[in-house]
Amino acid sequence: MAWAVANETTFTRLAEMSVAESRLGDPVSRVSKRFKIMGILRDVLREKSIGVIEELPERGIVKYAKPVGVIASLIPTTNPELTPAGVALFAVKCRDAVIFSPHPRSRKTTIETVRIMREVLAREGAPADLLQVIERPSIPAAQYLMSSCDLVQATGGRDMVRAAYSSGTPAFGVGSGNSTVIIDETAEIDQAATNTRISKTSDYGSGCSADGNLLVQASIYDALRDRLVAEGGYLATPDEKAQLRRVLWDDEGHRLPDTVAVSAQRLGELAGFTVPADRSFIVVEEQHIGPEHPFSSEKLCVVLSLFRYDTFDDALQMVEQLFEVGGKGHSCGIYSHDDERIDRLARVAPVSRIMVRQPQSKANAGSFTNGMPMTSSLGCGTWGGNATSENIHLKHYMNVTWVSRPIPEDRPSEQELFGEFYGTAVD
Repeated sequence: MAWAVANETTFTRLAEMSVAESRLGDPVSRVSKRFKIMGILRDVLREKSIGVIEELPERGIVKYAKPVGVIASLIPTTNPELTPAGVALFAVKCRDAVIFSPHPRSRKTTIETVRIMREVLAREGAPADLLQVIERPSIPAAQYLMSSCDLVQATGGRDMVRAAYSSGTPAFGVGSGNSTVIIDETAEIDQAATNTRISKTSDYGSGCSADGNLLVQASIYDALRDRLVAEGGYLATPDEKAQLRRVLWDDEGHRLPDTVAVSAQRLGELAGFTVPADRSFIVVEEQHIGPEHPFSSEKLCVVLSLFRYDTFDDALQMVEQLFEVGGKGHSCGIYSHDDERIDRLARVAPVSRIMVRQPQSKANAGSFTNGMPMTSSLGCGTWGGNATSENIHLKHYMNVTWVSRPIPEDRPSEQELFGEFYGTAVD
């Protein structure tokens, strides 16, 4: 099933189809998302999902995996081919069934992806109806689906996730992003700039993991900014920044859809200035953070905000402020070779995942060079209004029965448990 979708010929066709249908994203870089399907396949082939999946003899525990049942999977318009394939692999490995609810803007691509997988199921002797799709998606249809299934898996916008959680059915949702990255004076500037470009330009920055804000230590700020330009960044003037703001957000700060996931050249054209053909993303310099400063919020395009900081304490404070604007619970990153600073960031950042010296949009949902579970759905914990802060992967598609056998008594004495408080007077 994975091969049928993720082979280069088929996935290229699906990626091009999705961009043409939705008018969002970059067909060239979107093709690389097929490697995510390969990563999900790697993970599910290595993990147990049926019968005994874990034994803890010292605790007398044996765990048995069982299906969760029928899953309602809400598909985002930015990943109409990747998300169904990934969800299907997890579900079939766990003996679940899935009914997909496509985004209306990219429904044909999702329907075609599911058709391919259904054909494979039938050919291999499995019921094709393990995977089904709503061919005429609508809000009422999605609501009915969610209320009728055993589990909801929702990847998409805030309204979709809220609907999933209010459906009355157990649900795994995701939160919005505002990916923020600290670059300190110990960083390798070339590496940081290259990875930023990779993350910012992938699928025209449509992913919630795409680098949005760089916090750069003052002593390397100019060098890093120059290196971003060398990587293909277009440094916007203050006037051009003001023009961009008018086409990215309305007067109330709401993100305008026509400028989501379009090229740097198209953004410039809509804003009223020219971005040269050899520029792949736009850099704006920013000093202010807050709801009234939209460049400190999620951009969902190839615009990158550049901030300067002096001390690492300043950077940590800015991280917290930026996530108060948006994206709390999602992701941040750091380019540093100082382990103490990495530890300090991990202790205070209100996010579920931190990437160290890696391109966010290529790493936090799993890559072949880190240990994060491969997925296309990122839980954001209670920060983001989600039930889990993990990458949504195989374990979330199964129920688990714990079998407990007697073990030798494990009861510490009261003195061991209460320590210095044992025996003291209590009013």
